[in-house]
Amino acid sequence: MWVETVVCTARRGRIARLRRLLEARQAMKRRCEGCLGAWVAPGIGDKNLFLVQAIFVDEKSWKNASEKVSSQLDSKDGGIESELGGPPLIGMFDAKSADLKISD
Repeated sequence: MWVETVVCTARRGRIARLRRLLEARQAMKRRCEGCLGAWVAPGIGDKNLFLVQAIFVDEKSWKNASEKVSSQLDSKDGGIESELGGPPLIGMFDAKSADLKISD
């Protein structure tokens, strides 16, 4: 499985808008075939900080979901880049379903 992880911060005064944009993207990913889960979690001590994660069965599922977000949301609302307080930390990880306790 592919685990997509993003850690990002909102630009000053843009926390609520960034959160809405992130949540819309994760909701769309959840509706895509091959997405096992997607969520946004605000920082506990810093509401300006967000953890954004999604789990996909494979690379193809991740790619299809990413393309759908780009074509349907980014083109409509301009994307999230203008709402970010700095460059996000982005990582893709290969995880075993047994380690995540997710049944196939």
